[in-house]
Amino acid sequence: MNAPDRIVIVGATSRIAELCARRWAESGARHFSLAGRDGQRLEAIAADLCARAPGAEVECAVLDFTDPARIAAFAQDAQPGQRLDLVLIAHGSLPDQGACERDMAECARALEVNALSPALFAQAFVQRLEAAGHGTLALIGSVAGDRGRKSNYVYGAAKGLVTRLAQGLQHRLANSPVCVVLIKPGPTDTPMTAALKSRGAPLAPAEDVAAAIVRGIAARRRVVYAPAKWGLIMMVIRHLPWAVFRRMDI
Repeated sequence: MNAPDRIVIVGATSRIAELCARRWAESGARHFSLAGRDGQRLEAIAADLCARAPGAEVECAVLDFTDPARIAAFAQDAQPGQRLDLVLIAHGSLPDQGACERDMAECARALEVNALSPALFAQAFVQRLEAAGHGTLALIGSVAGDRGRKSNYVYGAAKGLVTRLAQGLQHRLANSPVCVVLIKPGPTDTPMTAALKSRGAPLAPAEDVAAAIVRGIAARRRVVYAPAKWGLIMMVIRHLPWAVFRRMDI
């Protein structure tokens, strides 16, 4: 895959997405559409990309990520009339599992932000890519979606939906030039995981995770574990017999 030039990033203010965007800008990308919920952060990221890639055109959109009509409109309005090279869907939040168990509104928000919203963005953009017969759709899931665990099963269930959606899109587009890449980061050092970091959890540097994502997308891989070691770790966890798994405190 040639280096992408026309890029859309949904959830562009996330640390991983920001670092990916920097790498693409430094590799020659000159047209970005950034969507997020914080307009000031979006503008700061846009300014940084323009500094790294003089002459770059960066448009920003502040969106309600839970509004199907706004999602559909953004998929059409981002760089209108142009063939998109890459759409990265990167937004999400890390909910408190205990809060989701006690508060159904909190549980609903976690599922909406981490499952339904990315699914709607994927559905909206894949139509445009398919019509153009060109481009890559990349979705950030999580290793948490590989097997439900008591410590984060609401978040894991949401990311499991993203996994199944990506697999379905890959199957649907198997004979199409459009590529769908599912990204599964392990625990990563970002603002979203500050609570994990405070408890001493081992976290991968966000820069390393972003580098793995950019490489995986360039290689058009169906699944990208970042860091790569999580592919082996999760294969073991997925295949553990229930008699063993039920005793694990994870």
